[in-house]
Formats: sequence, structure tokens, C-alpha cells
Amino acid sequence: MGLVGTVVCLFWGAVSGSGPASVAAIGPLIIRGMVADGYSRAFAAGLVCTGAALSLIIPPSIGLVIYGILAGTSISDLFLAAILPGLMLGLLMLCALPFARLSATPPSASESASADAAFLRAVGEGSDLPYATRLLRAFREAFWGLLTPVVILGGIYGGLFTPTEAAIVATVFAMFVGFFIYRTLSPRALFACVAASAGSSAVVMLVVAFASLFGWVVVVDGLVGDYSDALLGISQSPWVIVLMMLVILLLAGMFMDAITIMFITLPIFMPVVQQLGLDPTWFGVALMTALSIGLITPPVGINLFVAANITGLPLGQIARGVIPFLIVSLIGLLIVAYVPAISLIAL
Repeated sequence: MGLVGTVVCLFWGAVSGSGPASVAAIGPLIIRGMVADGYSRAFAAGLVCTGAALSLIIPPSIGLVIYGILAGTSISDLFLAAILPGLMLGLLMLCALPFARLSATPPSASESASADAAFLRAVGEGSDLPYATRLLRAFREAFWGLLTPVVILGGIYGGLFTPTEAAIVATVFAMFVGFFIYRTLSPRALFACVAASAGSSAVVMLVVAFASLFGWVVVVDGLVGDYSDALLGISQSPWVIVLMMLVILLLAGMFMDAITIMFITLPIFMPVVQQLGLDPTWFGVALMTALSIGLITPPVGINLFVAANITGLPLGQIARGVIPFLIVSLIGLLIVAYVPAISLIAL
């Protein structure tokens, strides 16, 4: 179940593009299954939090789209560059699984019974059929949902539409599937979705508005040059400067969300990246990797709060469950930052 949870998180990152949304969507199912398989609830929540954070990296990532707009970098190139690092970070997550078994507590009889009942509800009629038959049936029922990332990424990489247009195509495709294939979407539910999306977008746009104002003040006061010069004056080695920028991003991720951090730091960091002759596409992937770690670091790790809400566990307990994944994520960040070929090999 640890392997299954990791793979599902990686796949869902290609569908959602948002870390907290991924935790809320797949967290209850994955955590329940992992607990029934012998993992502690806190460790299971930590795995889901970390895997969902990879939604910031795995295309089509909302963060990469915003970075591409702010940095003037090709969003398609960013998506291509992020594929291998995202998969590598997922594989590193698996390195923490064997250690969890040493401290995991066996599930209680009630938890096992609850998990079995949930499984039977998910399987539905025909639960006594052979596994291959049930697998084929499940695939057939989920086919149109599984096709969503194929439509989005295939269209972008195939040159059929731009990443911005992909959002429209994905919306129309989802509405078509909801109304005519699964028939679970109604006009009332669609209105509720639009209202919820408008509320979420309004929050983001307020952040964008005030962050843009901050960027304007920084430029007018000449602070960009001062801060950039301060970074360049730290060392003659570009890799030391890159390390300092990553540390700043990690510290900021403990207190702010990724979008806010990008709007505040990119006006300062991009001139440094250009002056050092670093590839902006690679830097975007490294930056997004650092910001994804911010989603699981207290005191303001958003994914942790969502996991605490769906599990009922204290935030501190979930934070302890995240520690093994935080360690491997930091190792992954260093690999992405200091081995640029991993990101650029697909370009």
C-alpha cells in the first residue's frame, strides 16, 4: 500500500496540479488502506502529504505555469523538464517505506473491518469475480477519468494547444464526461463548482495583486539591484549562491504559500540567475521542488493542515510522520539543483 499510495499521488499530481487539493481528494482512501496494511496513521498521512506536494512539480503544474509567466520561460519546456525530477522524487519516497514498518502498529480489528467494508463498497457487485475481471471492469469504468491527463499533456506536447488553452480544453472535456459519460454532473452541481472556483481564484488574484504591488515598489525603490548584488556578493561560486537561494525558499515555505513566495522572490532571483548564466528552465524546476517541500514543513505547511482535518490527528503528530519523507525530499532537492542534466535531458 505504501507503493500504491506513492504511485497514486504521482498520477493524481498530473490531474490536480494542486497539493492541498490532492491531499483532500485521495488522502482518505490511501490513508485508510495503508493503516489496514500495518502503517501508522501519522506515517500514512505523511506519505500522502509529501506525494501530494509533488503536484507542484509534476506537469501540468499550476506553479510551473505561474513561474513560466513571471520568468518569461516556455511553459512547455518547463513541463518537459519537470517529468524526470518528479518521477525521481517519487522513487526517493519509496526509500522511506521500509523504515516505517519498524515503528508501525498493527491495525485494530475495527480498522481492518472498516477497510474491508470500504473495499467491498468500492468493488461493488461482482466482488467474487476473478481479480483480472474486476481489474478490467474497474479500468473500463475509470477510462474517461484516466484520459484527462492524456488529453491535457498530449495536446500541449503535440502542439495542438498552448498550456493556457489546455485549461479550457480540460474544462470542456470534464464537463462532457460529467454530463454525458458518467452522468454525475448536474446544472446545480456545475454552478456550485463555478462558485467554488471563483472563490478560490479570487483569493489567488488578491495575492497576485498585492504581490505585484510589492514587486513594483521593489523595482521603483531600486531594491532589486541591492538584493541581487547582495546575493552575488556572497560567493564567487554560482552553486553557493544557488544553495543560498534554495535555503531562502525553504525558509519562506515554512510561513507562506508557493504563489506568494514566487511573486516576492522572482524579481530578485531572476536577475541573479541571468547574470550567472544559469538555465531558467532548470532553475524553475529546482525552485518548484523547494516550494513543494514548503507544503509539508510546519508551522504553515498547508498539506499538513488538510491531512489533520481529514484524519483527526494533531498537527504535530502528522509533522512527525512527515520527517522521513522530508529527509528524502531534501536529498532530492540537492540532486535536482546540482545535477541540471536530470531536468534538461528531455529538452
